[in-house]
Amino acid sequence: MSDVPVASSAAGSKAARFGTFEGVFTPNVLTILGVIMFLRFGQIVGQAGLTDAIIIVLCAKLITSLTAVSLAGVATNTRVKGGGAYFLISRSLGPEFGGAIGVVFFLAQAISVAMYVIGFTEAFTHAFPASEPYRTLIATTVNVVVFLCVFIGAGWTIKVQFGILAVLGVSLLSFYIGAAFHFSPAIAHENLHSGYAPGENVFTMFALFFPAATGIMAGANMSGDLKDPDKSLPIGTFGAIAVTGLIYLTMVILLGGVAPREELIANNFIMKDIALVAALIVLGVFAATLSSALGSMMGAPRILQALAKDEIFPAIRWLSRGSGATNEPRYATTVTFLIAQGAIMVANLDLIAPIVTMFFMVTYGMLNLACFYEGYSQNPSFRPRFRLSHWSISLAGAIGCAVAMLLMAPLWAVVSVAAMWAVYRYIGRADVQARFGDVLSGVALQQARRALLRLEEETYHPKNWRPMILALSGGVWNRYHLAEYGYWLAAGRGLLTFAQVASGELEDRIQLHERHQRRLRQFIQDEDLDAFPAVVIDKDLIEGVKSLLQCYGIGGLRPNTVMLGWSEDEARVEEIGRILRLLRDFRRNIVIVKCDELRERWVAPPGTIDVWWHSRENGPLMLLLAHLLVQNREFQGRRIRVLNVVAEKSASPGVAKHLTRLLQRARIDADVEVVVSDDIVGEIRRRSRKAAVVFMGFDPPQAGSGKVFSDNYFRVMEHLDTVVLVHSVGEVDLEA
Repeated sequence: MSDVPVASSAAGSKAARFGTFEGVFTPNVLTILGVIMFLRFGQIVGQAGLTDAIIIVLCAKLITSLTAVSLAGVATNTRVKGGGAYFLISRSLGPEFGGAIGVVFFLAQAISVAMYVIGFTEAFTHAFPASEPYRTLIATTVNVVVFLCVFIGAGWTIKVQFGILAVLGVSLLSFYIGAAFHFSPAIAHENLHSGYAPGENVFTMFALFFPAATGIMAGANMSGDLKDPDKSLPIGTFGAIAVTGLIYLTMVILLGGVAPREELIANNFIMKDIALVAALIVLGVFAATLSSALGSMMGAPRILQALAKDEIFPAIRWLSRGSGATNEPRYATTVTFLIAQGAIMVANLDLIAPIVTMFFMVTYGMLNLACFYEGYSQNPSFRPRFRLSHWSISLAGAIGCAVAMLLMAPLWAVVSVAAMWAVYRYIGRADVQARFGDVLSGVALQQARRALLRLEEETYHPKNWRPMILALSGGVWNRYHLAEYGYWLAAGRGLLTFAQVASGELEDRIQLHERHQRRLRQFIQDEDLDAFPAVVIDKDLIEGVKSLLQCYGIGGLRPNTVMLGWSEDEARVEEIGRILRLLRDFRRNIVIVKCDELRERWVAPPGTIDVWWHSRENGPLMLLLAHLLVQNREFQGRRIRVLNVVAEKSASPGVAKHLTRLLQRARIDADVEVVVSDDIVGEIRRRSRKAAVVFMGFDPPQAGSGKVFSDNYFRVMEHLDTVVLVHSVGEVDLEA
């Protein structure tokens, strides 16, 4: 195969060094054929029987194969750098998921070092019983040796692995020859079906075996040191899965036919007892455990180094530093050694294996999920050269991982996912600014596209009315109350846009637009608002508003309500009147907000929410907006009052009954007050003087009557705290 060098993140500008065989296939095989195969596979076959053991192997290989398809899909779609699964997931799902998986996968790899070292120690003390009292010292010594091998450099470690692979091959050959001599069809028939010990079942055996299938990430962890990762990763990974799958399946059959069930379960060294040369099995255990420990000790620091380089956790930024010409992650290697040593001091093989299984399962599941999102969102940038990649395969892999986790150990599954979620939330709250894109925005875009098309196809119904508010804010930083009430009236149920019509010459339009858009975005970000910015540059305000009304929005997400601030500038009353008539002609609801701009921000004034009902034209929208207002935390507990003024006392009971019935059908909790008076303005000023917010209806003024309109409403609002004037185009139906 042709190896085209690419730049390696692990080596700066230095070309990457390893090809498919030495960089992917060999580390994968050596990690897969590890301690579980030599020391626990007999127990698995003994308890599960031939039938269930074959199912366990096939299910494990199915999950890893599906994950390998996702790995190949993502790896052949992007330039793979150091960090393996972390790099691939973070570049697909973003820094939150990537960082969470990076932490989990790093810990899985670091603890795996301890698992393999403990396996080596178990084999060593069995071969040399006199060393049993020094078990911890032996494990620590082996951990130090592994650490030093990796600390020197990956190139030297890769060369050592070739010798280990040769020893492993010879030991397996010794087992196969010895098993062929000892094989008995009668014993195989007796071991055909399961015979689980109390508390054990097929799922606990699967949990014990699965770490023996998790080595497919060993090559991915070295991605930054590969000559051509997008070719080497798929070929080397699938080759390793196929070869090790064949080895495991043949071993199931041979182990099931060489010893009774009881001996398979009790004797962890059954392979040594039936091999042609027993010493070769001991050497094989040493080789397998050491190679797996070396692979994990090489992979874990590269994950940690990549995580530190992305600055997702600023406190570990120093771990991104490398050493030497190849930028070896020696600081991260030291951290890995310390974690592995801690696990060696407190755990044993049977305890560590299920923990490692869960961490690997979470990582595999998220890698599958990343590839699923890439494919399902139909992201144009997702163009993997690996043609078997498809979102359905990745989804099956993700579901398989989730189901296997829950069936194996529900408690550990919940704990591992909760740990990942905690890291995810921490990163999200830290507001990490990633230097790379993620597929989640593409997924959101695809979902939005489908939703918009569906809205376009469906006939509008008042039941689905939501406030789509376009706030003509000017500079919202100067008229802050518009931002507040726009946010409160949208109440998390609609959409809010801060729009600005800025004057300027056409030749400066691009620069002006970018500057005002940037300021609006910054305001929205600083105030942590759920809102969008919109800017139009035009020399004429009216023409700018026309442009907004005609062009802003898409499909069913066009603004249905325009919000303005109340102006007391007498020079602008006619211009504002023209804008109000324009909004009416464009069939937009109008909301004008007048309040004390000097009051404390984001603090609702005390008092009731008063809705002055005059007719069915503006009343339903006013009442619905009042209801939305009290859904906000700042207004919760405030009472809504629906007030109506009648001239005749005899009309009061009928109006009160009508309004009460209307509120019942509208399912809005409010009090009804009918006032008998000829002085409507006086009653509004007197009864709503202490109200928090007062809603009143209005109609846009006729041409030339802007001054009269402004004076009349100013007389009403002069002594009121906050007034919201509402003009409805009749889309709201309270009974819908």
